Amino acid sequence: MAETGAPEPRWLVAANVVRWRRYGELGQEFRSGTKAFRPGAKVYVIDTYPATGDEQLTAVGHGRHTGRWITIDTGTRHLHTFRPRLVYAPAVLVRCAGLPVHTREEAAGLAQWLERVARLGRDTHHAAPHPDPCLCHACLPGQ
Repeated sequence: MAETGAPEPRWLVAANVVRWRRYGELGQEFRSGTKAFRPGAKVYVIDTYPATGDEQLTAVGHGRHTGRWITIDTGTRHLHTFRPRLVYAPAVLVRCAGLPVHTREEAAGLAQWLERVARLGRDTHHAAPHPDPCLCHACLPGQ
């Protein structure tokens, strides 16, 4: 049980920001991480919603430039390794107050679905073939 005033821990989906993402005309250029998050940064998914042709989600994590907690909407294709995590960080819990609470099993199911959506988004977002050599998440060894 949490102390008075401290939010209760809850199950959320955690993910990491891709190290490199395809960018520009036909995806022939690369950028590290995203504008808001460093490559490899751990973020927590607090909400998801469909957008025009690309699945979007709301993520909370430490900002790239300030290191402070930020909340931002981003495409699922910019994240990978979705997994359920029990979150204790008050900054995250305050930002997801009022949203539905998930069980561990629900968070695990959401994580599996987001992983599939992210992989599909990375594969189909740019209609052109990958450049050679390619640094994108799908082409890096061990991904």
